[in-house]
Amino acid sequence: MKPHIEKHFTAGDTVRDIVIGMSDGLTVPFALAAGLTGAISQTHLIVTAGFAEIAAGSIAMGLGGYLAARGDAEHYASEQAREEEEIVTIPDAEAQEVSDIFQTYGLTPAECATVVASLRQRPKDWVSFMMRFELGLERPDPGRAWKSALTIALAYVVGGIIPLSAYLLVSDIHNALKVSVVVTLAALAVFGGIKGRFTGVPVIRSALQTSVIGGLAAAAAFAIARWIS
Repeated sequence: MKPHIEKHFTAGDTVRDIVIGMSDGLTVPFALAAGLTGAISQTHLIVTAGFAEIAAGSIAMGLGGYLAARGDAEHYASEQAREEEEIVTIPDAEAQEVSDIFQTYGLTPAECATVVASLRQRPKDWVSFMMRFELGLERPDPGRAWKSALTIALAYVVGGIIPLSAYLLVSDIHNALKVSVVVTLAALAVFGGIKGRFTGVPVIRSALQTSVIGGLAAAAAFAIARWIS
């Protein structure tokens, strides 16, 4: 008999970080460059401003990802300490909560009693059970904060270079803007397709959604940049 192998996508946090960094990287530097195109005529100034924004934006986005991941880890540690205290100070109430959770899955009180009794003999497993099934919290990866920061920052840099590449390769500033628009929309579509491939969403639908949403965000940012300039 052929063994049954389940395929599950387990890199959701990493994909989320890439999506956050790449999406902002594709739209914000593009909007800045497009807005400056209508105000100045020197390509090198637009490129300089664009790369300065990429540097600042990647640092800010990476820091935001780091703080968010640290916040998740600190929240988990706080809730874990509370659960560890409660199974000691109010074990009967916690045991009843375990029973209530299992009963929502169709188990009878008698069936739950055996599992509850077993958990009460294993405090660590008891706490882990409460964290996951009562609070819906998963233990964070200890290195998650730095991984998140670096992933978001690098994705932002890669995304930001794409719209600016037109200004590096095309000498006429207005033609560079046109090329930048096409390249940015194409990059959003490709990025959306790849994201859909990894997350299980139909590739074409994901590509269209990412292109439309990213395009609208870029257009809004572009309009604001042009209005300000």
